[in-house]
Amino acid sequence: MNSTAPSAQNTIGQYGDAERPRLSVVGTGYLGATHAAAMAEMGFDVIGVDTDPAKVKELSEGRVPFFEPGLPELIRTHVASGRLRFTTDLAEATANSDIHFICVGTPQQRGSNAANLDYVEEATRQVARYLTHDGLIVGKSTVPVGTGARLRSIIADSAPAEVNVELVWNPEFLREGKAVEDTLRPDRIVLGGVSPRSEAAMRAVYAIPIETGTPVIVCDLPTAELVKVSANAFLATKISFINAIAEVCDASGADVAVLADALGHDVRIGRQFLNAGLGFGGGCLPKDIRALIHRSSELGATKAAALLQQVDEINMSQRLQVIGLAIDACGGSVLNRRIGILGAAFKPLTDDVRDSPALNVAAALHLRGAQVVVYDPEASETAQRMFPTLTYVDSVDEAAAGSDALLVLTEWDEFKASDPVALGQIVGSRVMIDARNCLDAATWRAAGWSFSGLGASSSRAPVIDGTGLDLTRRTPQLVSAY
Repeated sequence: MNSTAPSAQNTIGQYGDAERPRLSVVGTGYLGATHAAAMAEMGFDVIGVDTDPAKVKELSEGRVPFFEPGLPELIRTHVASGRLRFTTDLAEATANSDIHFICVGTPQQRGSNAANLDYVEEATRQVARYLTHDGLIVGKSTVPVGTGARLRSIIADSAPAEVNVELVWNPEFLREGKAVEDTLRPDRIVLGGVSPRSEAAMRAVYAIPIETGTPVIVCDLPTAELVKVSANAFLATKISFINAIAEVCDASGADVAVLADALGHDVRIGRQFLNAGLGFGGGCLPKDIRALIHRSSELGATKAAALLQQVDEINMSQRLQVIGLAIDACGGSVLNRRIGILGAAFKPLTDDVRDSPALNVAAALHLRGAQVVVYDPEASETAQRMFPTLTYVDSVDEAAAGSDALLVLTEWDEFKASDPVALGQIVGSRVMIDARNCLDAATWRAAGWSFSGLGASSSRAPVIDGTGLDLTRRTPQLVSAY
């Protein structure tokens, strides 16, 4: 439910003597480092806490151990201003802060789709144990519904008896590549499980975006826990939906890109996340929908579990389809063929290769005997740590040189701007597989390339028989995952 804002007058003072509450951010990975820097930008004194001394040292020097546009500059600005510092000492950070944001990871459990809550539980337990004065613990990590209730029990067992502490949930909605903007100017703020006192404190924390029109949704704890995973599940469903329709387009000769544009004009549907292609990946969507499948099954919500299971399966099948296209392009086998791969990150504007469809396809082709040469503007280093047996180069030209097939697997602008005429002079064979449907097929075909993708609009010109079927196309045979 939406809530009328309570007065914040004198509320912040309940958390400390300073005019503004002092903030700690526990966990300085992607979410935590971004949140800490953004809170400092909003004028708060912030302490970032991590168990990794090397990461703390890097951040203290203004260096970020991952690629996120604008974040290194923001950290350097506020480390220099004195508003932002980093430490491994959780006890000291807790004692010197009033509001404590839990931003640690919730990775998928080994051997299960369930989320691993060990880090969240331990971080919450330790913050509660180290409290020296009244405070507010704010969960931002993505967790299964019901987690907050358990954490409140942990806090009750761990916090000093004389300390007044609340736990509330404030989910994050960051997009990799735009995380700084999303934190400073969020499209909504969700506050779950708040009392009038903690709601007023959180509204004071987010006073700047609220004043500029960001809506605030106040709700119960379970609803707040479900918002982020539900949003991710819905976006994943849109992606898998259009990829399922792309298969119909392939079989019928329809144009999936034009179809998506037409659907997108319907205000009930919208155009975003309707790009057919290789599918979604990264550190959030895959693990979050699998965790939701697991939790839904535990709760007996079988319809949600079954729907999301299909979403996940459709998404994974896209990778197999691209592998099949590459095998077909090489005459039925990629053994000893040179395959140029453009893209390793799961999407542009990030170096994140967690569950990356691009890197998955590259590795699968390598395991089938191909000589795989990978170029990514930002993710080569992170990809090399994950799959060191692939060959990594520093330019599009190096990836394309002598290739029997060239695959676009991440839609970086650099790849969209590639010159098909110039590349055609250096490849072994003019074979382009556009797995992101981001290139202009007509331009590449005019330059003499055999061009294919996912959806008829990206494929060779159809030859239609009297029944209306495209005789030149067939759905590539799916091959086993590695």
